[in-house]
Amino acid sequence: MATAFSSDGEAALRRELRAVVAAAPRSNLDGFYEMSRAAAFVALQFPDELLADAVEVAGRMETATGAEMYVLGDTTYGSCCVDEVAAEHVGAEAVLHYGPACLSPCRKLPVLHIFGQQPLDVGRCTEVFRELYPEQQSFVVVLSDVVYAHAMDELEQQLCPEYPNVIFSNLVCGDAPGPAVPGEERKFGRQFLVKAAGGLQDYAMFYVGAEGLTLTNFMLTWNCCPFSSFNPITGCGRRETLNVNRALMRRLYLVERARDASVVGILVGTLGVAGYLTVLQHLRELLSRAGKRSYTLAVGKPNPAKLANFLEVDIFVLVACAQNSLLDSSDFYRPVVTPYELELACNPACEWTGNYLTDFRDLLPGACAHVELPPAVPAAEAVPDVSLITGKMRATHPCDPLTSQLSPSTTLACRDQTRALAEISPAASFLESRSWRGLEQQLGQTPISKAVQGRRGIAIAYENEGCEQP
Repeated sequence: MATAFSSDGEAALRRELRAVVAAAPRSNLDGFYEMSRAAAFVALQFPDELLADAVEVAGRMETATGAEMYVLGDTTYGSCCVDEVAAEHVGAEAVLHYGPACLSPCRKLPVLHIFGQQPLDVGRCTEVFRELYPEQQSFVVVLSDVVYAHAMDELEQQLCPEYPNVIFSNLVCGDAPGPAVPGEERKFGRQFLVKAAGGLQDYAMFYVGAEGLTLTNFMLTWNCCPFSSFNPITGCGRRETLNVNRALMRRLYLVERARDASVVGILVGTLGVAGYLTVLQHLRELLSRAGKRSYTLAVGKPNPAKLANFLEVDIFVLVACAQNSLLDSSDFYRPVVTPYELELACNPACEWTGNYLTDFRDLLPGACAHVELPPAVPAAEAVPDVSLITGKMRATHPCDPLTSQLSPSTTLACRDQTRALAEISPAASFLESRSWRGLEQQLGQTPISKAVQGRRGIAIAYENEGCEQP
């Protein structure tokens, strides 16, 4: 999971732009990219694997519409998200997003999604379904990767006459209109209505698509349902054996790490998903009420090298789309949690119910999982809290709601006996505790010398370095 959203960029620099197995057939660009439906849009966003076709697609659409087309590549964050920032830089009125998408609603620009119609052997998929679910009265919800959504109607025609209790999910780009009805599920851009008396827990899930982040998010979110899958690339089906309980235990361990943390770095992982500014403000208030200091960091796609520069940060929380929120931080210097996990750690009124959430919009006021912060408790009445990791008592930080509205940068302390004030911060305190703090100027202590010419060339072979023969 770490390589999909976080990388050091080396793979992108070395990648050759050539047609790959998943790319569109050159003879059917019009059908693969649905150009007749996309003619009114002017900013074309391509993922890396389809970027080889960008010039030809943009040229055909300019010829057909007469409008000026802009190609957006190398997205700021995940390629599944719409890059509204890049589109606004060129003054685009709308965005056409190609390839796999997380279907998160955007804030400003209208978006048309063209997923790319990847081939699906419906007959083989039907055979695998019959093998996995021999009982024709089985309650099953069929989910799919967006690139196979075009074939779901044909698959539904094959299965529904034999399986009356099978439900197919519908794709919803953006927010679904109207409130959800009882028994209706709306997550990850999918919408379906369960009819069994016991609710969703009576259903099994059948996923059409390759193994990846999408399937992992589905399994963690609907963890009460057994999963099976069909991989259209290999033509094989299987019962998924991901140990959901173990994965959830790992995530709950990170919740305890978040409770122990004193300094939290808020990573901005999206600039286009609706509600991201509101959740950033919510997390700042949540951390302030919990007595923790926070930094908001915009580092693009996070990777271990970038985050290792912030040694004073105890833990990071990633604000990203639902598909990219679950970042495997095993290679990182500090753990990376989701907004929901930070909510569990810092909001005393929020308790673990067994339902895991990856969409940060569920935490906002009016959403399904929003929990109001309880009133501040005086220090004398605070309940003792023991860390399950260190076994030590956690310090209680009762916070007055009035003082919590102040900016964290206004914390002042007496610097010396003259009552001079100096600003303190976790970064400054951490730097003060280090034995080596960088190069020192030592003004007036070093002898004065004339400037001399240094080395020339590159590090692998400077010009003044001779090749010595043994």
